Amino acid sequence: MSTVRSITQQAPTAERRAHATNGYLALLGMLALWGLAAFMAVVAHHLIGAVLSMVLSVFVGAGLYMQQPNEGRVMTLFGRYIGTDREPGLRWANPLAGKQRLSLRSRNLVSPTLKVNDKRGNPIEISAAVVWRVSDTAQALFDVDSYETYVQIQAEAALRHTANLYAYDDGEDLAHGETTLRAGQDEVAAAMKAELQERFAAAGVEVLDAKLTHLAYAPEIAQVMLRRQQAEAIISARQRIVHGAVSMVESALKGLSEREIVVLDDERKAAMVSNLLVVLCSDKDTQPIVNAGTLYN
Repeated sequence: MSTVRSITQQAPTAERRAHATNGYLALLGMLALWGLAAFMAVVAHHLIGAVLSMVLSVFVGAGLYMQQPNEGRVMTLFGRYIGTDREPGLRWANPLAGKQRLSLRSRNLVSPTLKVNDKRGNPIEISAAVVWRVSDTAQALFDVDSYETYVQIQAEAALRHTANLYAYDDGEDLAHGETTLRAGQDEVAAAMKAELQERFAAAGVEVLDAKLTHLAYAPEIAQVMLRRQQAEAIISARQRIVHGAVSMVESALKGLSEREIVVLDDERKAAMVSNLLVVLCSDKDTQPIVNAGTLYN
């Protein structure tokens, strides 16, 4: 007999504003209680009232805290989240509430250089820099165990997954215009940022920017790929040289024919084309040879 279990996923904790007030008013109240305690002890000789005033002033003073810009205080009362205060300056909140400080500033995360496989399966080395900040303090503290560790692990996972989606460089096996890691870094960065934001959302973290900082073939295939790139560059250069040489030969034959400088039959044209192509396409200096006879002798 099989039993069916229903798994309920807990809803994410949403940040809400805490009930905090201006701390300078509370400071004035605390000083007033000190004055009242001194008055009761010295003038009125009311020791119990003086003690109660001092205890109350200490209670009020326990709720004071100084908050810097781009900081937040996440408050809990007896294990229950009651809100977050983002206002800078001297602030006051319930003295019984726990107040955990949390930075809201932008942070940089530089991932270590990872060895992963690209779309073709070639091993490559890749790393990235991610700019992030906490956007929801409640989610950052209560929905994940450690949001900083969570960000580091998820950033590495997103970088590995992004590298697997693209080939390192162009090739015959790729569709025309397909994005690659080397040529399409802007598109790759945008895709990585979107995936990072999707992964970081559970921790209340916002991704501000993401860029690749290192991209190279792994050492074991770097030399092979370098020779492949050199061969492709040589082939591309030869194609341009041959294309230019054919255009020059065509222009030369057309100029000779139009100006009627010399009349060439098909065999002499073939010889001229052969000689011109050798001169123009050779990667070494050619040596001129003077023919004292005719083409047929």
